[in-house]
Amino acid sequence: MTATLTQSWFMTTRLLRSTLRQPLFLAIGLVQPAIWLLIFGQLFGRVTELGGFGATSYLDYLTPGVLVMMALTRGAWSGGDMLFELDHGVLDRFLISPVSRAALIAGHLGHQVITVMVQAMVVLVLAVAVGAHLPGGFPGVLVMLVAATLIVLSIGSLSMAFALVIRRPQSLTATIQFILLPLVFMSSAFMVQRLAAGWITSVARFNPIDWAVQAGRTALAANADWGLVFSRLGWLCVLAVVCAAVTVQSFRAYQRSL
Repeated sequence: MTATLTQSWFMTTRLLRSTLRQPLFLAIGLVQPAIWLLIFGQLFGRVTELGGFGATSYLDYLTPGVLVMMALTRGAWSGGDMLFELDHGVLDRFLISPVSRAALIAGHLGHQVITVMVQAMVVLVLAVAVGAHLPGGFPGVLVMLVAATLIVLSIGSLSMAFALVIRRPQSLTATIQFILLPLVFMSSAFMVQRLAAGWITSVARFNPIDWAVQAGRTALAANADWGLVFSRLGWLCVLAVVCAAVTVQSFRAYQRSL
């Protein structure tokens, strides 16, 4: 176990160093969520006048949605990173080494989680700077970060599983967009469910994106419903475990195909 954790951390830091050597990519990754926050915040700023948002400011309502969407995007990148290593023979070289197979998967997920945590703190600071209120304080922020982490682990695992099965960057990108973008808009990330069509509200009950948004938004509220928060985090934990198991099976199938 100790060896696996050590190897996982080595794989994580290897990928982090690679990211740091791409300052433009890093800057865009930090700035993009901020742009989402500012543009959507201004575009739909008066929509709270319709009622039902549970917040006087749309920025308060929007911030958790942007954080979850950011985590979703970062998690989806995991498959692309895996394909890059696959195409360049990096993954195959690791497979003939004594490194733990679990560490190869954990390294990619750890890299995305750390990246998302940095982005999340930047977005939260910016949101407060432009007028967002986070009455839930530190406990609410912590829950929001946990929910974002679970989304990264779940979506990142699925993305790597698809990558190992599909093995084509274009096909992977198309598949991810086909699945994830509808999930974002069939959640309460940007719009309260009361104003959505009935069938969207029904889908949202089983939508993990909505679970994460609800957990974070409820925890950041002044009077948090902790029963709802922990139930949503519990479902996200189950999802992360299931997605990890799918990735392990995909990895084994890839190894058998060599």
